[in-house]
Amino acid sequence: MPTLGDQIIGAWRLESYTARDADGAVRTPLGPDADGFIIYTPDGYMSAQMMARGRPDYASGAFLSGTDAELSAAAGGYLAYSGPFSVDEEAQTLSHHIAVSLFPNWLGDVQVRRARLEGDVLTLSPENEPGPQVQTIVWRRAALTDS
Repeated sequence: MPTLGDQIIGAWRLESYTARDADGAVRTPLGPDADGFIIYTPDGYMSAQMMARGRPDYASGAFLSGTDAELSAAAGGYLAYSGPFSVDEEAQTLSHHIAVSLFPNWLGDVQVRRARLEGDVLTLSPENEPGPQVQTIVWRRAALTDS
């Protein structure tokens, strides 16, 4: 039987990103139509990218020339990090060893994710997040037609 580590290799498209507060309220941190990919490579690396749709374009049209407000809106609606990953098959967890990140506080951190794989759907929930919030990120195996 294939291991979790074998089965996650490849690209996954974001289906949903939700956060449930202690009082049971569910919100969508990047909006209800957030988009993104998570990729696990056979040589042990991963990359996660998620974004809110509808972020405003930079008026200048130049990547490095956004105003403070444009830069804030762009970064505030985006989550990105990459690095090596490891799998605990017994615990069914993935550990993301963060080497690069849009959020500087995560540099050098290890983000542990509970993983549930059902067919072509991968559900990840952080194990080591602070506070009473429970985040759930659902991914579907990506097809080349996803763009």
